[in-house]
Amino acid sequence: MEKKQTEARSTSTRSRDRGRATRRRLIEATAQLCKERPGTEMSVAEIANAADVFPNQVTYHFGSKDSLLVHAAFLGLLHDARRIERIGRQAPDAATFRRNIARAVLAMPSLPSVARALAAGISKPELAPVVDQHLQVLFQQSERFVSQLIKRRGWRARRPLDVEARTFWSTALGAVLLARAGAHGTVADLDLAGALTIHDDPESS
Repeated sequence: MEKKQTEARSTSTRSRDRGRATRRRLIEATAQLCKERPGTEMSVAEIANAADVFPNQVTYHFGSKDSLLVHAAFLGLLHDARRIERIGRQAPDAATFRRNIARAVLAMPSLPSVARALAAGISKPELAPVVDQHLQVLFQQSERFVSQLIKRRGWRARRPLDVEARTFWSTALGAVLLARAGAHGTVADLDLAGALTIHDDPESS
C-alpha cells in the first residue's frame, strides 16, 4: 500500500513538472514570436508549433490565447526591464540615470505587446487579475532595483520608492496606450524622465 502511494506521488510530481515545463515553453515561444513579429496577429496553431506542443495545450494551460499573450508580453517586459537596470547602473550621476532610463524604456521592443495586454485587461475582465499580477511583479522588481541603487550611490528620491516605481511605469505604459489609440504626438513630446524624482543633490532633498 505504501509503495503504491509513493509511486502515485512520484507520478503526480512528474506530471506537474511536465505541466510547468510546457507552460513555460509556451510563454517563452510566444514572447519570442511577439518580439520577431510585433503587431502581427498569431494563431494558436502557430504558437503551438513554435513551442512544439499540441494546440489544445494552449487552452489547457492558459484558458485562452489572449491569456497566454498577456503572460508572454509581460515576460518580454521583465526581460527588457532587466536590461534597463544594467543601463541604469552605468549612469555616472542621477540626471544621466533619469535621462538614460527614460530613453531606453520608450525604446523597449516589448512595449507594443504590453500595450495590447493592457487593452485586453480592459476589454476582458477575466484577464484583469492576470495583468495586475504581472504589473505588481514589475513594480516590485523596479522598486527593489532603485532601492539598491540609491543606497549604493547615496542618491535620494523625493517620494516613497513604491510610488516612484508605479508613477514611472504608469506614465510610460500610459503613453504607449495613448499612442496606440491614435493620440497626436511622438515620444519626443513626453518628459518621461520628469516622472522620476531620483537625485544626487543634497540641497534638493
